[in-house]
Amino acid sequence: MKSSINMRGVTFLMFFFFVSLVLSQEVYVLDADSREGIGNVVVTNEDRSKTVITGLTGRCDLKIFSGNEKITFRHMGYLTFRTTKDQIQRKQNKVFLTLNPQQLDEVVMSISKWEQQKKDIPQKIASIDARSISFNNPQTSADLLQSSGKVFVQKSQLGGGSPMIRGFATNRLLLSVDGVRMNNAIFRGGNIQNVISIDPYAVKNTEVIFGPGSVIYGSDAIGGVMNFYTKKPTFADNGDPVFSGSAAYRFASANNENTFHTDFNFGKKKWSFLSSITYNTFDDLKMGKHGPASYLRDTYVVTENGSDVLRNNPSPRRQVPTGYNQISLMQKISHKPNSNWEYELGIHYSETSDYSRYDRLIQPGSDGSGLGSAEWYYGPQKWLMSNVQVYKKGRGKFYDGVKLTAAYQFFEESRNERDFGDLQRYSSREQVDAISTNLDFENKKIGDLRLYYGAEYVFNRVSSSGFQTDISNGSELPAPSRYPDGARWQTLAAYLNGEYKLKPNFTLLAGMRYSHVWTKADFDTTFYPFPFDEASLS
Repeated sequence: MKSSINMRGVTFLMFFFFVSLVLSQEVYVLDADSREGIGNVVVTNEDRSKTVITGLTGRCDLKIFSGNEKITFRHMGYLTFRTTKDQIQRKQNKVFLTLNPQQLDEVVMSISKWEQQKKDIPQKIASIDARSISFNNPQTSADLLQSSGKVFVQKSQLGGGSPMIRGFATNRLLLSVDGVRMNNAIFRGGNIQNVISIDPYAVKNTEVIFGPGSVIYGSDAIGGVMNFYTKKPTFADNGDPVFSGSAAYRFASANNENTFHTDFNFGKKKWSFLSSITYNTFDDLKMGKHGPASYLRDTYVVTENGSDVLRNNPSPRRQVPTGYNQISLMQKISHKPNSNWEYELGIHYSETSDYSRYDRLIQPGSDGSGLGSAEWYYGPQKWLMSNVQVYKKGRGKFYDGVKLTAAYQFFEESRNERDFGDLQRYSSREQVDAISTNLDFENKKIGDLRLYYGAEYVFNRVSSSGFQTDISNGSELPAPSRYPDGARWQTLAAYLNGEYKLKPNFTLLAGMRYSHVWTKADFDTTFYPFPFDEASLS
């Protein structure tokens, strides 16, 4: 019996050693900075008689190479790396590639909605890639833009961020997520905070166009375009399912931030799933020692027994109250039945708690003393987007590529304000239902002329209400709304854009767009004596 057990043990050890030896042939090719897998790396021997290519996760099998054989790793955008299989095994079967700083063939999509070489585009465009986002580790997408050094972001409070490009802002700049416009009918002339609804942990890269993008995107883009491309699900290289994930925690002492994030990807050959969740808690922001004295918070308001009272702030650099919470969710499902077709469903949801507008809270009263406002805060900001995208590659009669994007979005925001000593709080609440459909084509058949064309339809419906609340007893009365309740806005557009390369270093871009706009709004004369009760445009 003892001999039998020993033989089984020896057999098991030999089997384990054999399996380990086989598995050791697999290596991972990773980015030296981000430690993420690099796909499509070409691995060859010196005479290139043996070749393997890494999968999307950076994995490949080196069993065709001998132990001391020279192996070369090549990838566009990275420096070439040479080693041997024996050396790789001594480094835990991992190969790290360094980004090539002289790589100029950067690909962008914002100019035409299709991939183009950045060096061929005469318009100024900035790319914020995953490496930069990971390195800067921004708290919000407003910080993501600001940390790039390319976009000025106006902030009236911690829970804010209104991008500005060349003096243009809000309804003169276009925000888009995965090709779907965030701009809606209530994008006003003042500062807006919608960009913080985009989770920076879910963003793969961002492209910023400095200048008009109206041909492709419409009049909203007269000042510039900010395109956020979120992460995509990863498919398996072969029949074996792949699972990957990450988790992160961040603390920042300036506002006692606590951020929790996790995401995971499950992929098969034709199906893939990506889930992401981020939860942020921000306490009151503490200003630096060398900040402007006008932003110090010497006193703040508390309400006791129905009366407003000024309290001294023991830490004037602490901006009371500016803290808020936020949750961001993303779910993506992709299906690729073959190499020509791909379908993707994306669902995004973001919601904040109430957050105060700090610049209003520190303004003095009308007589120059005390504080003018007891309360001034934005209500929960909610954003839901569900979009379906269909991609078709391959030559057709009138196109080489076609992309259909259909989306539904829901926006909710509100503002609440109350003067110091006033029992009445005035509130307004807005909700927008937005439907959009885009059909985009790429055609590159006509010699050196490359054409991009498509159509767009957008529909918005606005729900707006106002009310005032007596803080002493909680009773509510109607009040004026910010916008006409039930207003509708829609547009139908078509565009044509052409790129003609006269010489390798000389490219012409030209385009045109036709848009038709309809709008209808009914005005309530209960609070304001308007000389009309409706307005329309068709």
